Amino acid sequence: MLFLDLLSNGLIIGVFYALMAIGLSLIFGILKIVNFAHGEFYMVGAYVYTLTALALGVSPWLALPLAFASGALVGLVVERLLMRPLYAGYGSWSVMKDEYAVIVTFGLSLLLINLVDKFVGPYGYKGPALISTTRIALGPVLMSGHKLIAALIAIGVIVLVALVVRYSFWGRQIQAVAQNRLGASLAGIDPARASAIVFALAGALAAISGALLANIFNPTPDVGVFPAIKSYVIVVLGGMGSGCRAASSRVWCSACWRASAASPSPISTATRSGS
Repeated sequence: MLFLDLLSNGLIIGVFYALMAIGLSLIFGILKIVNFAHGEFYMVGAYVYTLTALALGVSPWLALPLAFASGALVGLVVERLLMRPLYAGYGSWSVMKDEYAVIVTFGLSLLLINLVDKFVGPYGYKGPALISTTRIALGPVLMSGHKLIAALIAIGVIVLVALVVRYSFWGRQIQAVAQNRLGASLAGIDPARASAIVFALAGALAAISGALLANIFNPTPDVGVFPAIKSYVIVVLGGMGSGCRAASSRVWCSACWRASAASPSPISTATRSGS
């Protein structure tokens, strides 16, 4: 029973982290850079959702799209002001300044964490639940109503993003720029616009992930650090630039990690036996 509870919990938490992994993978696929401030997009979404609902009295169902939009806006501003000088005027990846992206995104991460710490405070706020039902029974497994509804929303967002990237007009432009930036520009595609769309989408995905988890992990200035680190690892395991594989790997690895906690280690078993 405990194993099933932890396995289901791992699958659900993995869905949320998959949103972040997809954003990281999209950014790397089109810009060939790793965004070290991705965890702070998560933090922005968590704070916007929580503070909007608690301070302004807005319904959590309205605060959720506001968090999504705030993440997209932050991502768009970061791309326009900080990332665009990275690739502007370059047609080949071999002459682009990769170290610039590392320094700028890492510095942006520290800046956002300290700004939130000074203006909002270091203390956590518990985000409101999407529904009032505290427990839902799915056979032998019990889980919170908010966690189940949030997981369904996250799965819906993942499916929608996959369809948009694969079949929409802008999605095909993103794929073209990811394959060959210079060739896409010669074909009449604006690589800068595609990059801006990707950064805005990545910021929005991370922000809605933070909003959905705000009721489970209280927002603090550094709340996005740990999810970002785990997402970096899973993106590498799933394949840099491959959003679908990164998402499935994120869900599966999180489930295995959670489920393994249900099995006692030989050392702990021997210790209890000896005592």
